[in-house]
Amino acid sequence: MKFVFVADLFAEQYSGGAELSTAALFEKRQADIIRINSNQVTEEVINQLQTAHWVFFNFSAMNLKLIPQIMETISYSVVEYDYKFCVHRSIEKHKEATGNDCDCHSSQFGNLISLFFQNSNHIFWMSEGQRSRYFERFTELVNHKSTILSSLFSQAFFDKIEEVNKQIKNREGWLVLGSKSWIKGQDAAIKWCQDNNKKYEVVWDIPYNEMLDKMSNAEGFVYLPVGGDTCPRIVIEAKLLGCEVVTNENVQHANETWFLGDPELIRSYLEARPDMFWDTLDEFNRDQQSLSGYTTTYNCVNQNYPFFESITSLLDVCDEVCVVDGGSTDGTWDVLNEMAAENKKLKIKQVARDWNHNRHAVFDGLQKAEARLMCTKSFCWQQDVDEIIHENDYAKIKDLLSIIPKSTPLVALPVIEFWGNKGKIRVDINPWKWRLSRNNSDITHGIPAQLRRYDENGDLYSSPGSDGCDYISKTNGQLIQFVSFHTQESQELQRQAQTSSEACQQYVNWFAAVTKSLPGVYHYSWFNLPRKINTYKNYWSKHWQSLFNIKQEDSAENNMFFDKSWEEVTSEDILQISERLQDDMGGWIFHRKIDWKNPTPSVIIEGSTHPDVMSEWIKSE
Repeated sequence: MKFVFVADLFAEQYSGGAELSTAALFEKRQADIIRINSNQVTEEVINQLQTAHWVFFNFSAMNLKLIPQIMETISYSVVEYDYKFCVHRSIEKHKEATGNDCDCHSSQFGNLISLFFQNSNHIFWMSEGQRSRYFERFTELVNHKSTILSSLFSQAFFDKIEEVNKQIKNREGWLVLGSKSWIKGQDAAIKWCQDNNKKYEVVWDIPYNEMLDKMSNAEGFVYLPVGGDTCPRIVIEAKLLGCEVVTNENVQHANETWFLGDPELIRSYLEARPDMFWDTLDEFNRDQQSLSGYTTTYNCVNQNYPFFESITSLLDVCDEVCVVDGGSTDGTWDVLNEMAAENKKLKIKQVARDWNHNRHAVFDGLQKAEARLMCTKSFCWQQDVDEIIHENDYAKIKDLLSIIPKSTPLVALPVIEFWGNKGKIRVDINPWKWRLSRNNSDITHGIPAQLRRYDENGDLYSSPGSDGCDYISKTNGQLIQFVSFHTQESQELQRQAQTSSEACQQYVNWFAAVTKSLPGVYHYSWFNLPRKINTYKNYWSKHWQSLFNIKQEDSAENNMFFDKSWEEVTSEDILQISERLQDDMGGWIFHRKIDWKNPTPSVIIEGSTHPDVMSEWIKSE
């Protein structure tokens, strides 16, 4: 994972407190960080680096019109040093400049900043006082993931503190921070010294190491800002160097537990903060690459579906696997319970349906939607129980999770579709399926809104064009947009491959390259042709009639396999046509009668082997 740091300025450009804190974070992970000044952030840069995790520090120079693109396109965190929602970056400065209390939080600008924070993956605050001020104004941030970070220091600083503290001290006098800015409270600090009969020196604009030396020899340090200072470094430095520190409530970390301890405790706390920052981002990135697998089952034992093998392959690569069973009565549910007892990653649930209902086909999408609701990880991988992930693809899946842009909700991936059990792979159907999606609460399965129809009983069905399990939006029922490796060019090559051996070989080469670089599944639906044809006879014709609200007589005309009704088809007929289909054809889409005179091609991809988990199942077939 690469990280992009965005800041108005970095420490080598300006040595302010915010810049020095950012530098302490950079010190820990230099090789992984790309630094960009905020005025250099452009639409092109965002697109080029959209797979990195961005961290926004001060960004007053950034084009704020880019914020909607940032929120939509990239994952990012925010380190808040002051009060970005205020145009003056301070509510006290706002009142001093305008004469009015700050109301920026209710302005268009303030709302934009709030949205920016809300859409971040994590917010790092400087102090509890700063966070409280935000929460008072933006209650929507209260439950957002956030951490108190505090000011940060480099290891060189701690080494310098140790060196200075070893020197013999002759402490004398008090220090007051000089500043042209009224908010720093110079006048109030001088008055305190005078009121308390303290000998004092006003110091400012001197070299940093000289300032540390002065602190190490001073009795105390007075800092009384007249506005909220989120976590001023100079107060921390003074205390670490042994000064008695006088502050007020505007030093917003002053009453935090870590700061009330002795210098050694303060140092231990501060030394751990950069690691805490990176640990938080690393944990987030691990979470962002976490994967839920989900599928559905119903009487898989009777159908000899490789559901055990399918779920096992999911368990091998996913962080959790969610299965919804439709009320199996053949032992499938028992097997699922045994698997769940052995592997805590497996979560199972039964949602029994009336599979004899006139609209039972609609339930397939509902079952997938139920399984998806069980998923808790950042990404979701859906597969049917006759689909298997090859062990060679496990690492590819994990790699893919780390590079999918935030703006991509759904990815289509390759499917290797067997035709019979002699190694033939189909060319006649789409080589992809919607597979990997972000765990967005708006994504579900079902019939797209434009295809939804209702029968005389008010029951939902679909116009042709959906299988009832499409990825759709809960909000508006529209299809979820997706990205795919299958382009117009490869679609045209696939079309040509149906009639041209040269084009077929080119298609094979293309598909072999695709499956080498991208993860996918091995689909065993047509591996056992007799079983598949029996399923057509006993189930699939009823399924499509249920889904599309059509009534189809069992006639020779409506039977795409045989020139006779299904009632007349015998087991011997099915065995004979299965052998012929396997030998003479490379696949067939049974929306029309088989054209034996124009056989479809098939391919055998060199080096392709069955997943290890399928070895026993294949023997049984």
